Amino acid sequence: MDSSHADYPVEWEADVVLRDGSTMHVRPIRAEDADALQRFHTGQSERSTYMRFFAPIARLTDRELRRLVEVDHRDRVALVAVRPGQDEDGGEREDILGVARFDVIGDGEAEVAFNISDALQGKGLASVLLEHVAVAARERGVRRFTAEVLPQNGSMLGVFRDAGYEISQHLDDGFVSVGIDLDPTEKSRAVMADREHRTEARSMAGLLSARRVLLVGPGSDDGTPEALLARRVLDAHAEDPGDTELLVLDPPGDVPEAVTRLDGWAQVTGVDLAVLAVAPGDALTAVRRLHGTGARGVVVLSGGYAESGPDGLERRRELVRAAHSGGMRVVGPVSYGLLTTTPGNALRASLAERAPHPGVIGLFCQSAAAAVTLTATLERRGLGVSSLVSAGHRADVSGNDLMQYWQDDDATQVVCLYLESIGNPRKFSRIARRLSASKPVVVTTAGRSGHVVPPGHAVRATRAPRRLLDELLRQSGVIQADNTHQLMDVAQVLAHQPLPSGNRVGILASSAALAALVAEAAASAGLEVAASSDYLPPHAHETDIARTVDALYAPGACDAVVAVDVPVVQPRTGAIARAVAEAAARSGRTTVASMLGLHGMPDELAATGPDGGETRIPAFSTPEDAVVALGKVVEHAERREAPRGHHVEPDGVDPRRARRLVESWLADGSGRELTVPEAAELLDCYGIRLWAARRVRTADEAVAAADQVGWPVALKSASPGLRHRSDLGGVRLDIADAEDLREDVARLTAVATAVLGDDAPEFEVQAMAPAGVACVVRSAEDPLFGPMVSFGLAGDAVDLLDDVAHGIPPLTDVDVAAMISTVRAAPRLYGYGGTPPADVDALEDVLARVAVMADDLPELAALELYPVVVAEHGASVLHADVRLRPAGRRADTLRRALPG
Repeated sequence: MDSSHADYPVEWEADVVLRDGSTMHVRPIRAEDADALQRFHTGQSERSTYMRFFAPIARLTDRELRRLVEVDHRDRVALVAVRPGQDEDGGEREDILGVARFDVIGDGEAEVAFNISDALQGKGLASVLLEHVAVAARERGVRRFTAEVLPQNGSMLGVFRDAGYEISQHLDDGFVSVGIDLDPTEKSRAVMADREHRTEARSMAGLLSARRVLLVGPGSDDGTPEALLARRVLDAHAEDPGDTELLVLDPPGDVPEAVTRLDGWAQVTGVDLAVLAVAPGDALTAVRRLHGTGARGVVVLSGGYAESGPDGLERRRELVRAAHSGGMRVVGPVSYGLLTTTPGNALRASLAERAPHPGVIGLFCQSAAAAVTLTATLERRGLGVSSLVSAGHRADVSGNDLMQYWQDDDATQVVCLYLESIGNPRKFSRIARRLSASKPVVVTTAGRSGHVVPPGHAVRATRAPRRLLDELLRQSGVIQADNTHQLMDVAQVLAHQPLPSGNRVGILASSAALAALVAEAAASAGLEVAASSDYLPPHAHETDIARTVDALYAPGACDAVVAVDVPVVQPRTGAIARAVAEAAARSGRTTVASMLGLHGMPDELAATGPDGGETRIPAFSTPEDAVVALGKVVEHAERREAPRGHHVEPDGVDPRRARRLVESWLADGSGRELTVPEAAELLDCYGIRLWAARRVRTADEAVAAADQVGWPVALKSASPGLRHRSDLGGVRLDIADAEDLREDVARLTAVATAVLGDDAPEFEVQAMAPAGVACVVRSAEDPLFGPMVSFGLAGDAVDLLDDVAHGIPPLTDVDVAAMISTVRAAPRLYGYGGTPPADVDALEDVLARVAVMADDLPELAALELYPVVVAEHGASVLHADVRLRPAGRRADTLRRALPG
């Protein structure tokens, strides 16, 4: 950033990934970019120049250059895509490879133009710049782009058409006039998500397909942490090189025969991946020297970055910037490394002494300590993985990136994530929701609330409720495990058993008492115990075993089986295990087991199916573990088949008007509470009608207000401490005449004086709404989670019991319905106790509109609609509190960007 630009919008700077997996930096243009822009212009082909300027301009004049690079970042905005280059003397410089700009031409409208380097046309840079310049435009109040394009410029017209926005175009005097509505649509969100998925997946494929790996060591075996790390990589490669060719520069002592030792950086060419076991200063030097070597990523094993304080955090950021500028991604710092088990391309770039067995589980974790624990667990259980990635302190590569890759990876059928922190929850939710529709995603978090940030993890602070992370994971469609033990329990079922077709479970136990206990555990896990359940005593004959097992696995008898064999005195014979394994392989019925002495994926519970393939039944230490794992898998199967819905798009929404209002109210740069008329005006932009209320102090004013709004009326204390407290006498309802109203004013004055010490209180007079169930709808803007929406029924008991549902916009219609139906007090809305059912559709509409509003307006610091009275027909919003503040930068905007 150039500090000479006081209003330089640093929030528009970002590193991006192109279609080929390479990276590039996008930032606002600066006045000192004139020379770079001239080089870019003169390097373009005559055709590209003509398509941009409609004339064969060989060189820009000084006046034209000044006009193009000197912008105000408000009415005239330009973004450039840059990469590091070298001048004629070998010095460093930045080269411009693409430009996108807009000039405001009217209220909410701007003219947009693009110019992309010949070498990068067709690689997705234009679509990336369109996403970024559209976000910048929306932040400046622009809601529509216009452009004039030559008819023969099909590639640019294609970029506009493929963006997913609402567009119009017509031929006008030899030009194609294009209009682009920048308000996000279901299609534009899907287009951006799909492009983001493809580019990030390709970026990860570049790392995980590496064959030629360079290890950069500290140069001496002096017992430093870096020397120990480098020595471990060398020893691990000697033990199990996989299909990886390992080169080493500055090793700590001797190297194994299988490793190629290089004498200096001049010999470093044609590498795919670099592993760094050096101090932070040397790591930055190494990353810069890796530019142009072919490396697509660096794995940083050592520490000394954000965990050491602000200076370390800046070192980390500088390292990431240097890597991105050279087209590389960063794994780490403090990473355990990368492993894959792909036959013929088994990557070994980690500290693991032994690689896990090949399998179908994609495993992601952060700290090296977690990787050690998980790999040991995999080995003990006999579970295999397709790939394992440890992101360490997650400076760049994160679980989001790996989920993008695993979605298309045929070798990965189950995704397991152990997360110590989540840096971008909204993006996580969006990607996980998409992935879990095709592959199960199992997640455990080190901190269940998201409030704990481990040292070295640069994560925004959060003010979100502690339950919000659980709600986020539920909304994402993932399977949430309580700990790493349960993570592996669920994974071994998903990796080796088919998904169950229902929730009816057949139980086979070694005693009637044990069968009853397993049945109780199954009911607690949301499973229905099938009538075919039975028990077999330890001395059962093989014919009895065969008959009982066949009945349990008979067609239609149940959807899944839990087999428990725990003899008390006699040793376990293995007959039940064999019979169950053969029946499971024969029938394809989902089966889990808890049998004395068996754990993980034992050979004793393996059998060959009719197709010749092997089926293995996962074994658990306790029956309860088996049932809990099965219950989570059944829940996942049911959720996967359920409709996911569509993003809510209520009619009558005017975000442009809302944007103008918010900008006018925040013109002085400070936050503020909205007045009641202002709140009503803002809510009206989203089709939410706020019932009018009159503020009064005296009985005469109250009667006059009632005459205006219409009898009967409600009288409420305007004090926050009494506003909704009918139990304290702060509310009087259904007042039909002036005499009663005067008496109620006197009573409320006495209450306010007694409770609050206020002898001159204010009141609100409001027309009576139809009777119904009082609810509360809230939203808040959180630095980490972004917009949050919550719903609950009104009342102290609900607040004290935290009976509130939360959601992270954008929400689908299914999300909105679930938020309302899953609170424990929800039966009151559906005719509880013989009362008429409330109009839940109208309530869903209010909640959907608030969700859209919260998503549109990051300035909406807090909103409370309380009460929302839901009657038999309709929902009435009787009061609103709205607080605005200048918007911060959200972690997940509608643009592709790497962590910076």
